[in-house]
Amino acid sequence: MTHLVASPAVQLRLVDSWFTVCGLDALIPGRGVAALLPDGRQAAVFRDRADRLYAVDNRDPFTGAAVLSRGLTGTHRGRPFVASPLLKQRFDLLSGECLDDASVRVAAYRVRTAAPATVLD
Repeated sequence: MTHLVASPAVQLRLVDSWFTVCGLDALIPGRGVAALLPDGRQAAVFRDRADRLYAVDNRDPFTGAAVLSRGLTGTHRGRPFVASPLLKQRFDLLSGECLDDASVRVAAYRVRTAAPATVLD
């Protein structure tokens, strides 16, 4: 018998359920990925170098472009952020608040990993 164990699943909390985005091994620390949500919106999902997971809306509210998943990540005063690759505004990865304009924010999602699936042959 062969046992294949897949990577843990990365899931986002939507209104009333958890939505599986990808396997944890698909996320490269320090880089983001865009995920299409069931309602047609996109989320930007990140894994930092300490293996913490974050997700915010992928749409940059300043330009309307779906680009936050391609932004640079960092920290400012202990707050993890992603900087938009276009105009460089920084968005807190926990709250979605724009660190450069407190009147602007993007949606932030709760993120978790789910147990990997095991396949028996």
